[in-house]
Amino acid sequence: MVKYRSGLDDTFAALSYPTRRAIMAHLLRQKTLTVSELGQHFQIKLPTLMKHLAVLSKAGLIRRFKESRTVTVRLSIMPIREAMIWLHRYDPYWTPRPALQRQRARRTR
Repeated sequence: MVKYRSGLDDTFAALSYPTRRAIMAHLLRQKTLTVSELGQHFQIKLPTLMKHLAVLSKAGLIRRFKESRTVTVRLSIMPIREAMIWLHRYDPYWTPRPALQRQRARRTR
């Protein structure tokens, strides 16, 4: 069996960890942060933060820019957009339909 990972696999794997989702949430609010600014929001050591950033970067969820000794981190939206497109295919399974809701309401009376 051939083992390979798609972009979606990397995206969902990266987002499966709460700390990485929290990093994404901070970047959503602040747009751009240095690694040290980002580290102030978390009670983890710098090497651990850098590992989380590496996973997010590999998945394409963030972009890192280095200027001199300062590394700046910015959110990248494309992998999230691709995941949302994939998830929207399943909308019919969890989106309430008025006829189905009426039918369920009649059963509970």
